[in-house]
Amino acid sequence: MSLENEFTNGIRIISPHGQLNSNNAGEVENEILAWIGAGERKMVLDMEHLEYISSAGLRVVLVAAKKLRQEKGQLVLCALSPSTQEVFEISGFLTILDVVPTRAEALARIQA
Repeated sequence: MSLENEFTNGIRIISPHGQLNSNNAGEVENEILAWIGAGERKMVLDMEHLEYISSAGLRVVLVAAKKLRQEKGQLVLCALSPSTQEVFEISGFLTILDVVPTRAEALARIQA
């Protein structure tokens, strides 16, 4: 798995590529928490290139969302594939996370 990221207009956009699973979830979580620890409060998780997410990967997303809420920040997810969307739906995460179809919508939502 690779983790692309960019910082634009005060928003960290994170794009995981490949699989987010127990083999790499800890590393991804540490990286996201480091950005939050450095003061970043607006994040978009662009899931367009995520092929698979395990329960360990779901935990990373939940930890990031909770930490950002504690810090008065915001996390928006976008571009979930049908299979990833199904995992989020089954887990109940779609009811507690902010999920939109496209990156453009995520950026608009987070800037509002």
